[in-house]
Amino acid sequence: MKIRIPRLAPGATLVIAGFLAGLILSHSITTDPGRPIPLTGQALASDDEGTTEGLLRSPFVDVADKVVPGVVAISTRIGEGQRRGRRPTFHPWGDMFEELFPNDPRREETPRQRRPSGSGSGFLIDRDGYILTNNHVISKASKVSVTFPDGDEIEATIVGQDPETDVALLKIDPDDFEGDLHPLRFGDSDGVQVGDWAIAVGNPFGQLAGTLTVGVISAKGRVDLNIMGGTPAYQNFIQTDASINFGNSGGPLVNARGEVVGVNTAINPAGQGIGFAIPINMASKIADELRRTGRVSRGYLGILPQTLTPELAESLDIPDTEGILISEVLQDTPADRSGLERGDVITRLNGEPVREMNSFRMLVADQIVGSEIRLDIIREGREKKVEVVLGEKPSAVVASVRDDDESVWAGLRVDEVDTREARRMVDDPSEEGVVVVEVEIDSPAEEAGIQVGDVLKEIGNLEITDLSDYRSAVRKYKEKKAVAILLKRGNQTRYVGLKP
Repeated sequence: MKIRIPRLAPGATLVIAGFLAGLILSHSITTDPGRPIPLTGQALASDDEGTTEGLLRSPFVDVADKVVPGVVAISTRIGEGQRRGRRPTFHPWGDMFEELFPNDPRREETPRQRRPSGSGSGFLIDRDGYILTNNHVISKASKVSVTFPDGDEIEATIVGQDPETDVALLKIDPDDFEGDLHPLRFGDSDGVQVGDWAIAVGNPFGQLAGTLTVGVISAKGRVDLNIMGGTPAYQNFIQTDASINFGNSGGPLVNARGEVVGVNTAINPAGQGIGFAIPINMASKIADELRRTGRVSRGYLGILPQTLTPELAESLDIPDTEGILISEVLQDTPADRSGLERGDVITRLNGEPVREMNSFRMLVADQIVGSEIRLDIIREGREKKVEVVLGEKPSAVVASVRDDDESVWAGLRVDEVDTREARRMVDDPSEEGVVVVEVEIDSPAEEAGIQVGDVLKEIGNLEITDLSDYRSAVRKYKEKKAVAILLKRGNQTRYVGLKP
């Protein structure tokens, strides 16, 4: 005998299916602690009374409670005295907006001593008062102050700066702060995955303190970014679509547990939802070294590396494109002394495969200065091993400038055009003259409009072809009230009047 199963009405079928789906969903939310926190998951777990308010509560409320008290607004000033003879205009939101929107009607005339150099964000990393931020936030500052969420403003000192990674370390005296300091906890930036929650906290536009925005990790390992205010040499950025704006620089990027996984650094102003953060594992390592010594020491090889393209690999008889091509070996460097040559292809460093240029440069920089490394290279189609004793990267060396150093004059410092430092600033390394590598704030050189990267061609009636000519000109004109300087900026040549 056949048993007839009664047919359910369509409406009943939908009700049963919905009930079963609800059971499955609720089970997946509450039984797997390793899954990302759902939008209402934390509220459901803590809602003892089962109220509607608890059901709607966002888990990011708890993140804000943990993070916002430890985030500070950073403001900087670049001048102590007012210049005579002119009253420049400045944008009230800072230099970055002045450059982006030169015709903004909010520009106003402001005395020099009240001009803000800029603003940004930072966050406490311990109860001793150390604050992590971006180097470009405080790079030109003569004075730095931090403002806490409760409105307390405290002057901070610069412990150390590392333009190579765009990391800087500040410190305040804990005794100057009346309340309790709230340092943030670090997470593991190596462990973040694309799609993880990403929460940015900072002070956009220097006015909207304690702003929290939410998104996800969009990508990892971004390199070759051009950062306004100073492009770092070593890049491994985390990309996020959490909203980041001007003024967020230096603030924390945290995960759903409120742990810092990055330092917010840059945005792509041409797009939306494209922001970048320095991984906290990198930033914390730099901060530790800045705290100990005030600077960062890096291994130095002394080559100009180049990506090995398929066309180059074929022309050099290299079987694949894994490796770094040496386009130039700088004189009197560890690479030069070890016998490395132009055209060599580096395939391994201490047995570790070399696959792309950015990771290779970071790998060399992480080596201890004075240590010996082993390189596997290919030269003219043959494999060879080379041992190199690394030096210290020149930019990491603290310069000691004497009062009688004639390369420093009227607030500017110059160098030969073909040096490593200057070569980054000049299009043609065969250019005659000296290149300006530093201009002191509020100096006669800055007053005259001289900029970093300018090539000085003439001083007075003396032609400048090298550093020796420049020093002769300094000796001749350093006591003069004014002197005309011919300089080249890009493809244009112009005269400026300098009052030493």
